[in-house]
Amino acid sequence: MAREGDVILIYYEDKPTVFARVEDIRPDMKKDWYHITLLLLTIPTQTVTWILRDAYIEGEIFTMGGKSMRLEVVKKIMLKEVKKQPVEDDGRKPPKKPGVIVPFKKR
Repeated sequence: MAREGDVILIYYEDKPTVFARVEDIRPDMKKDWYHITLLLLTIPTQTVTWILRDAYIEGEIFTMGGKSMRLEVVKKIMLKEVKKQPVEDDGRKPPKKPGVIVPFKKR
């Protein structure tokens, strides 16, 4: 199940559509239903709150306005898991003198 702070991928009609970050999950009055607040990672960002069953937050398909939707938690990649790629030599030589910092003068 997605938790606060997780990044999720929202599928619309079985197509990945938008990433979002889970901001808040609060129980609803109805058993097994929750208010889930998402920060949609679009430009500009948008905040939405949906009322979903726990099964839907866990990734089960649901519908909104007759359209199928699904949430999928994006797997976090830990730095240790990322294999360091060797840096390729591009043929450039390092500069012989270090650069000079020139301060801006106010007039």
